[in-house]
Amino acid sequence: MQEAQPLLIFPYNGNGIEALDCIGSAYRFIGFVDDTPQKRGIDPNGYPVLDRGAFAQFSDARVLAIPGSPSSYRFRKEIIQGLGIAEERFASVIHPAARVSPLASIGCNVLIMSGVVITSNAQIGSHSCILPNTVIHHDVVVGDWVLIGSNVTIAGSTVIEENCYIGSGSSIMNGLRVGSGALIGLGSNVISSIAAGARVVGNPAHEIGKKFC
Repeated sequence: MQEAQPLLIFPYNGNGIEALDCIGSAYRFIGFVDDTPQKRGIDPNGYPVLDRGAFAQFSDARVLAIPGSPSSYRFRKEIIQGLGIAEERFASVIHPAARVSPLASIGCNVLIMSGVVITSNAQIGSHSCILPNTVIHHDVVVGDWVLIGSNVTIAGSTVIEENCYIGSGSSIMNGLRVGSGALIGLGSNVISSIAAGARVVGNPAHEIGKKFC
């Protein structure tokens, strides 16, 4: 039996805490890493919250970096690259109750939570996070740096470009393209392609406000 690899999770946030339920027997959790001094120490569950010095202190540890929210997702790439972690050191963590087709491909630094289904020939880019009970159908391409909420359905052959945020409960019709940096609000029903940087919401989804530059 292969020995569990030590694992650090960045940052100490909701997704990071949820990731603890996903690591299974492949990893041995060491602690969280966070840039906010007030968060450091021992959390209410007894887990250590460390500063970035932990990356050097535990040089043999793999790293799962999953920052981001609807308000900050556009800066995920900058934040993760700013950690200075070599790509081969990043971990991809898949919950034992997720179902990933052997014909699908998964990048590095990917978190896939419980109940997620990823079917044949789907491609999940690096530095992406997929929350519980989302279904990604055949031949979907998800770019790097993407956050996908819970209970999302992405139909076949759709392309999600890099650095997008897909809100929980959304559905995206087959064969569409969601442009880079776009945000899809909670519970949206997407029936047409979305321009880069657009923010959409509703049923059917429609653009709100100005596009992100």
